[in-house]
Amino acid sequence: MKSQAMILPSKIHRSLVGGCLALAVVLISPHHSLAAPKTAVATNDFLNSIGVVSTFPDRGQPLARTIEMVRYCGFRWVRAGIEGLSDEGPTTIQTFLDLHRETGARLNWGLVSGGTDVKKLVETGRVLAEAGALLAFEGNNEPNNWGVTYQGESGGGTASWMAVAKLQRDLYQAVKSDPVLAKYPVWSISEPGAQRDNVGLQFLTIPPDAQTRMPDGTKYADYANLHNYIYHSHSPYPADNKTWHAADPTAASRVDGLFGNFGVTWGRGFQGYTQEQLNTLPRVTTETGVAIGGSVTEQMHGLNLMSMYLAQFKRGYAYTSVYLLRDRTDEDGNQSFGFFKPDYSPRKAAIYLHNLTTILADKGTLAKPGQLDFTIEDQPETVHELLLQHSDGTFQLIVWDERLSGQDHVTVQFGDTRASVTTYDPTLGVEPVQTLSNVRSLEITLSDHPIVIALSPSMQ
Repeated sequence: MKSQAMILPSKIHRSLVGGCLALAVVLISPHHSLAAPKTAVATNDFLNSIGVVSTFPDRGQPLARTIEMVRYCGFRWVRAGIEGLSDEGPTTIQTFLDLHRETGARLNWGLVSGGTDVKKLVETGRVLAEAGALLAFEGNNEPNNWGVTYQGESGGGTASWMAVAKLQRDLYQAVKSDPVLAKYPVWSISEPGAQRDNVGLQFLTIPPDAQTRMPDGTKYADYANLHNYIYHSHSPYPADNKTWHAADPTAASRVDGLFGNFGVTWGRGFQGYTQEQLNTLPRVTTETGVAIGGSVTEQMHGLNLMSMYLAQFKRGYAYTSVYLLRDRTDEDGNQSFGFFKPDYSPRKAAIYLHNLTTILADKGTLAKPGQLDFTIEDQPETVHELLLQHSDGTFQLIVWDERLSGQDHVTVQFGDTRASVTTYDPTLGVEPVQTLSNVRSLEITLSDHPIVIALSPSMQ
């Protein structure tokens, strides 16, 4: 990784990095705006978005090992629910309370596959909420694959989805009518695009004149919920911008994305939100990921998963959960998705994410993020940026590339001189790659992973 600052002859700070001499120079010139300054997002907001799907003791994964893995990667939330939960165990509500106590991770709490027990969901969710362990509620997992029987009516799959719709409506009402739980968001079912009849699950609240089988005004959710896996039958091979395209909210996305579930449903073409509405629709992803195999190496798997969290957050997903924490040993076909191998050893994905969350680490709060005046000159279409601000005021500019091969050489120009700029490469470790003084612009060489640029206050 080569990185160096642009030059003007004045005070020079030299740093030798990977055999490359890096130069930074004071530019004696007044402040000028390059463009409209960009407002940062609190670093903690991005870190809070990073979640994972996991198994638990009822599927043979001891809690103590789960705690170790969640801590190592820095996951802030875990997808969970009432499936497999019992009073006798081995997975009990105390399992999740202990997970939260030991890691700080919160739980999104769902009916999971085929579940219909809203009363149990609410009662156990209240226990989590009172312990500060609850993030959100989630509707059914993929009713196209796991149908439901609710109040004597079967639905989902290739049958009518009325039972699914009534269940989700009742879940929403139960949460919002509970004085303890009303403040928590409800996430929609996953795969509403598979509806066989138009019960309106492509909406969070059915709008007037929607011509759906459920009444106008029916409330289902506060957030749209996707399973936008980056490899899909319409996009089966590695490519540039793989995770960026999977997070695309438009019809251009070739995976199982936002448009096909909440715009025009992919199963029967039912009309949902307009593109303008989709652009700002509150959304989360409770499953995405990639399996190692074929052309996807462990290295590519690791790079994909790291870029995935960045792309998702940048493109409007408040929370993203990757499948899977550790390879499942009790289910065929799911033996190579994990951040960790069956023996609990970390794959590169775990190591890279550990490094990224360690570099960004922030448990403080930032009431009002500031603005940074910067631009990336001649920015290639595979290069993306995310501007964060740490609670101590430091800006953390993440610039990443999603190239299968080759490199991009880009220059980051700042609107004023920065007293200190420190760069990090999470594929190498958690220590700085280089520190430069008095920087007005920075040249970086990018290929297939992010670089974190930490910026001190300006010198003006």
